[in-house]
Amino acid sequence: MNRIGIAVSTLAVAALCTGGPALARDQIKIVGSSTVFPYTQAVAEEFGKKTGKKAPVVESTGTGGGMKIFCQGIGEDKPDITGASRAMKKSEFELCTTNGVTDVTELLIGYDGLSIAQSKQGKPMDLSKKQIFLALASEVPDESGEKLVKNPNKKWSDVDKSLPDIEITVYGPPPTSGTRDAFVELAMHEGCEELEYFKKNKDQVKEKCTPMRQDGPFIEAGENDNLIVQRIEADPKALGIFGYSFLYENQDKLRGVKVGGTTPSFETIADGSYGLSRPLFIYIKNPHRKVIPGMDEFIAEYTSDESMGEGGYLHERGLVVLPEDKLKEMQERAKDGEKMAAPTS
Repeated sequence: MNRIGIAVSTLAVAALCTGGPALARDQIKIVGSSTVFPYTQAVAEEFGKKTGKKAPVVESTGTGGGMKIFCQGIGEDKPDITGASRAMKKSEFELCTTNGVTDVTELLIGYDGLSIAQSKQGKPMDLSKKQIFLALASEVPDESGEKLVKNPNKKWSDVDKSLPDIEITVYGPPPTSGTRDAFVELAMHEGCEELEYFKKNKDQVKEKCTPMRQDGPFIEAGENDNLIVQRIEADPKALGIFGYSFLYENQDKLRGVKVGGTTPSFETIADGSYGLSRPLFIYIKNPHRKVIPGMDEFIAEYTSDESMGEGGYLHERGLVVLPEDKLKEMQERAKDGEKMAAPTS
């Protein structure tokens, strides 16, 4: 870091830790993942009820967007916590470090399944990861399998004759979303690796299997997963991609699309048999805990048995909870403010 950067970071820490401007803020600020958002919002409401303090301000910015904001620095104008539907990347950790955000606690709060869902009025579907890739990728191998071409598949039956003869319409998250990152890694990359072309050209997987098609069948619906729910509820032929909690909360209207013959559920996500599952995190700025009122109490509430434990109110909202020993580890880490190590990737 250059001298100016060091000076700015030092002043920010000093302003925060000595009171003054920081004490003008009496609400916790939280940003991050749209998937983690409903869980954090539930904890914020419970915290407000139990303590009588103002509930934290929770903003759904997407995982990537939240990391950018979180890592801007230390100070009252910066958020205290960010939610993430994947682990912090090495590049994000480096951004944090550059901006003086060097004391951060990483907490695994539970697990989520990346649900592909449809209206209960639609024909039930069972998709393989290969079929998902062939439906949604920007480029796919041609009939010869020797080169990549712009995705020609307009209907699910174009992908596989066993699938419905209806147009491909899939609503999903934008590139700033951790849900999108996880979907690309778990569905798109793994699906393309099943194709002979990519078995021969493994070095192309990251570059060629990441872009989603932009010619209509895949529709970016922003960071508001409730909007995706509304759209697929209204269109029985459409599918939507979002976290399992949104499917769980709307199971009276929606059903999960099977992936490789397995339906998303608490059990299949927890035991790993459902192939689109992922961990969920929150990240905490420890210097802020010293001066932002209620932070320690909020973190204690978030990691409590009543919240994150089996049968807790987050489980009731769709969170796949941690095993008891892992929960205890996270509770101790939260209490101690354990500083996270640098990610390796």
